[in-house]
Formats: sequence, structure tokens, C-alpha cells
Amino acid sequence: MSDTAFFCTLAHEGVLAVRGSDASKFLQGQLTCNLNYLNEDTASLGARCTQKGRMQSSFRILLQGDGCVLAMASELIEPQLADLKKYAVFSKSKLTDESGAWVRFGLQHGDGALSALGLELGLDAHAVARTEQLIAVRVSPARAELWAPAEQAATLGERLASQLSEGSLEGWLLGQIRAGIGQVFGPTRELFIPQMLNLQAVGGVSFKKGCYTGQEIVARMQYLGKLKRRLYRLSLDAPAEPGAALFSPTHGSAIGEVAVAAPSENGYEVLAVLQADAVEDGRIHLQSLQGPALQLLSLPYELDRDREIQR
Repeated sequence: MSDTAFFCTLAHEGVLAVRGSDASKFLQGQLTCNLNYLNEDTASLGARCTQKGRMQSSFRILLQGDGCVLAMASELIEPQLADLKKYAVFSKSKLTDESGAWVRFGLQHGDGALSALGLELGLDAHAVARTEQLIAVRVSPARAELWAPAEQAATLGERLASQLSEGSLEGWLLGQIRAGIGQVFGPTRELFIPQMLNLQAVGGVSFKKGCYTGQEIVARMQYLGKLKRRLYRLSLDAPAEPGAALFSPTHGSAIGEVAVAAPSENGYEVLAVLQADAVEDGRIHLQSLQGPALQLLSLPYELDRDREIQR
């Protein structure tokens, strides 16, 4: 699966738009990422946290038109809009659900198909390429998102199908897991602080931008705290879902939760937030101590506190 060239519709996510002259200024005080780093050629990962640093959502954000668009799990759009609108009352910005205005495709090994559409996308993570109506975003090596107006969905799908096989969303999520990019879904809303999903390691947290909601907790964890729970990649023989509890004999209670899950060539793979001492022990089970066993796999990056705080 990891070497297969395919495209699929990213139907699991919606698009939240923040538009107006104060859009970036407003979001700068709400999100973990630095809006000053965004431009026509660069996107970012990010999160919105509670005052206690717990992630209400995670997303990919890019500039578009007169503001910003954020792609996140569809079930998070409505609660995020409701919460953000409380703080936007005195801001010249308008927040809306634009999910119906966009079609988004995931492309794996699809750079040739992007080139045929006039999009020459850079290889660096978060690189952006644009034509008059299309936007391509590099999400990890060999993987990209393609954004387009919803009315182009059928035509664009046909053009992609002429060069790529149509794959599944599960295949796309497997690539995300192997890239080590965690995500918040409905069942895991407000469970994790950003460092638990390794968000700071993939460019989704800035420690130089100043204040935002939850910033004090996030910064304290980076500079002073010892993170006891973080993201790991694992395999198992049984299906799992985001939010599923994981157990270890080293503790009398759950030691973590599944963040992202997908079928693989040999069973299933997950990204899960786990207590470090349980990982060292190596005995991890799904749903109960008698549940299916999980095996630790590698991530494509290492955590580096000194490098992370330079953002």
C-alpha cells in the first residue's frame, strides 16, 4: 500500500473558513501555529486548544482569497465554529462552514497528475502550488492534497482517474499514520495537548509567536515539563477506532488512546498516545489486558526539543 500510486476523496474532513481583513490577526491569537509563516507558497498544520491546552481540533491551514481555510475532521467543524465565534465578535472576520464549497483529493505518488493540471509542487512538507482555481499542498513525502471548487469534483475526478487508480480513504490514512501525523477526531476532542500528538515535531506549534488560547500550558510543557505521554506508531491484528483505550500490565488503568487507525497489508496500523513507561515494558493491548496485542513500529522523525523551540 505504501508504494501504490492512487487518489481518493478526503470525505472525512470539512473546511472551516475565516475571512475578512482581521482573519489572520484573529487566528493568530487562537491557534498553535504562526500565521506569519503562511504565504501563497506555504501551508501549516496547527491546533486550537482550550485554556488548559487540550486540543479541540487539529487541522491543515492555508491562505485563500480574503482569509484562511482550515481542513479538519468533519465532526469538529460545528463545535469549532460555535466556540471561535464567541471570540470573533469584535474582529473584522467572518467564520463559516465552507465544506460544501470545496472538493479535496488525496494523491499518493501523484506528482505527475498534478503537473498535468499545471501544478508543480515542491517536495518540502507544507509546500503549496496554485493555479487560478486549484491548490496543491505537500503533506508528506510522495503525498499531497488537491483542493478545488466543488463544482469541479466530477471533471477533476475523471482527469485524476486517467492517470491514477482510485484508492480508498483507508489507504490515505495509512499513509498519514506512516508519516507520523496525528489528528483529532470527535472521540478524541479535548483529550490531548499538542505535544502528545507530536504536533510540535511536524511544524504545527510555534514557540515564538506569543500568546494564544492554551499557550501557557503548551509552552510550559515544552520548556519545563517532562512529557509522560506522546504519539507512537504500532501494528496489531484487529481493527481499532480513534479513542479506543489501550492497556498495559504496568498500570491498573488505561495507558493511552488510539488517535488514527487504518488497515494495512498485514493487519492494522495505528497512531496512539501512550505513557512512555508502558511502551518501554512493551506489553500493550487494545480495550483490555486480554485484548489484541500491539507491536511498536518506527516513526519517520525524532523529537528534538532544541529544534522544535526555534519555530
